[in-house]
Amino acid sequence: MNVHLSRWPFRRLPLDETPALVRKLRELGVASAWCGSFDALLHRDVAAVNARLFQTCSDPTAAGMLVPFGTVNPMLPDWEEDLRRCHEVFRMRGARLYPNYHGYKLDAPPFARLMQLATDRNLIVQIAATMEDERVHHPLVRVAPVDLAPLPDVLKAVPTARVMLLNALRGPHGGALSVLGKAEQVSFDIATLENVGGVAELIEQVSADRVLYGSHAPFFYPDAAALKLKESALGDDVARKVISGNANRMLNRGA
Repeated sequence: MNVHLSRWPFRRLPLDETPALVRKLRELGVASAWCGSFDALLHRDVAAVNARLFQTCSDPTAAGMLVPFGTVNPMLPDWEEDLRRCHEVFRMRGARLYPNYHGYKLDAPPFARLMQLATDRNLIVQIAATMEDERVHHPLVRVAPVDLAPLPDVLKAVPTARVMLLNALRGPHGGALSVLGKAEQVSFDIATLENVGGVAELIEQVSADRVLYGSHAPFFYPDAAALKLKESALGDDVARKVISGNANRMLNRGA
């Protein structure tokens, strides 16, 4: 549920060529991957970023594996048109947001409007809480993690929103969970979990219905997420929910 295409702006990554990434995901048994674009972080022409993402995901070599999630930046002019094109032109199932890179807080009025319009279109909203450990940021591009504290109040006004947080959890306790652990509209991916048995502990905190398999590939090597599932020794029913069941349920709600 957490893959990016194109190039990370600050260094080359081992799997940043899409064919190589697709081959690796197939080796791991991945049949479908929700994809954003690294270009969305710093490029101002979001429409072009989304068009390239759609084209790459539609390439026959991807064999239907890559599911594009376009970017909307509510701080740019005419962002509503970007959202419309994601939904109506590219037929995307969701949008991926980067509030910290795009310079807005979750209590900003444009974010609340974006959440409402995306929900009206039955789009899943993915919010990337972090992209890189802040301790190793480029000295001229230091980006704090997204402050998630305002999100519960926004969701009260949009009770049917489907929200997924990416890279929000380093451990299965505290942090984002202290703010959003009881928000049933919010799901979490496992990409940045660090604790041994962290997936199982996270499920104890928020239930298996709100945890999804995300790798943050190619920034992280995708084998890491697969190993997190194996070492947590989940039961078959729970593992199926995390690996694909919860994602399919989110998609089917918007069908």
